[in-house]
Amino acid sequence: MAELKAIKLKYMNAQDVIAGKNLVVLPDALSDPRLDGLSDAALTDVTSNLSGFALSESTPASHQANMSFLAMNAAAQSATDPLTDEMVGNIDLQYYGPVGFGNETPQQLSVIIDTGSADLWIPVGCGDCANPQYEANASSTYTDTGNPFNVTYGSGNVGGTLAHDTISIGSLEIDKQYFGAVTHVSSDFNDDPISGLIGLGFSSIATSGEPTFFENLIMQDKVSAPFFSVYLTRGKASGSMITLGGYDMSKAVGPLTWVPVISKTYWTVQFDGAVVEGKNVTGDLHAAIDTGTTLIYVSQAVASSIYANIPGAGPATNYDSNFFSFPCNSNPTISFLLGGHDFGLSMQDFNLGQDGDGSKNCIGGIVGMDDTFMEGFAIIGDEFLKSWYSVYDYSHGARVGFAPSVNNAQ
Repeated sequence: MAELKAIKLKYMNAQDVIAGKNLVVLPDALSDPRLDGLSDAALTDVTSNLSGFALSESTPASHQANMSFLAMNAAAQSATDPLTDEMVGNIDLQYYGPVGFGNETPQQLSVIIDTGSADLWIPVGCGDCANPQYEANASSTYTDTGNPFNVTYGSGNVGGTLAHDTISIGSLEIDKQYFGAVTHVSSDFNDDPISGLIGLGFSSIATSGEPTFFENLIMQDKVSAPFFSVYLTRGKASGSMITLGGYDMSKAVGPLTWVPVISKTYWTVQFDGAVVEGKNVTGDLHAAIDTGTTLIYVSQAVASSIYANIPGAGPATNYDSNFFSFPCNSNPTISFLLGGHDFGLSMQDFNLGQDGDGSKNCIGGIVGMDDTFMEGFAIIGDEFLKSWYSVYDYSHGARVGFAPSVNNAQ
């Protein structure tokens, strides 16, 4: 699978990142205690009229928090961006949505939504780009800094210069948002139905060295809450969405459980292990919650331990050694322990299909990678997130929330 190679490129510096090497210093405003009150007030507001629905491990907003909330910029709000699910066969490959570029009449271009990186880029004057490009000369506020911009993502690499302009999603707008104006993209991107990518990880890992679009929304008081929420469909081209500064209760069918972020780089949480067919698989890993990755990646050792508890499972016959198969007629139960909480994995997403025509074995969506490369690390992608409506919150020291997705009730 092409993603396997791409993951090695995207996370080639993961060990250094987790170790805190060569990181960009995050703006102090992103650690402002005021954000706690804003988050609590927003979540209390959306759940106040729902009988029987409680937020796990959340603290009711205090009078002081509510005062902070009311004192915000009156223009603060939220915006929902519809996402498209690019499907290949029975695989939900990636999710992308429109972002506006320019100050007069924003040009809408499709970008991948990626919590596993922190840069925004779009092609500008790109000779080898097959997809729509930004017509920067139509914007009076576009500025090319001339500084080089080069970055490798899960789907390939791009290069160009660093620029800034007015960027918008829905009614939310940032002036002088930095982004990569790329003049070269690898062939991987030309195979995609998208023009670029918006990184929503922490700007500590940004190649640009600049705050992300969402971080600027927080720091300029343009969103009602310092979090964004992601709903991913299963097998449906339309219906997915990202909500900036808000939480859509219609996408959850249960309580929201918070997991602390342990590294403000990727949205990194503690991976304590897995429970497979009722048996514990121990783990002590940093796990990146990544909307820009399709499957779930762990070390070969961890993957082998997981599949060892599934009767009849073993190395996939028609794939390379990174993949495992299991009997198609089985229905194993698998869950992950994240920050001390148990989160189930749907077999609809774990089962990637037959291991060859006529095979009685199916490919599993947990992939094993080189033990050295994945030492102490895991990548939790869309395969998991389709079962969990996820919230990425800068408050309370940074945390990720998971609520059972409405997909589970369909």
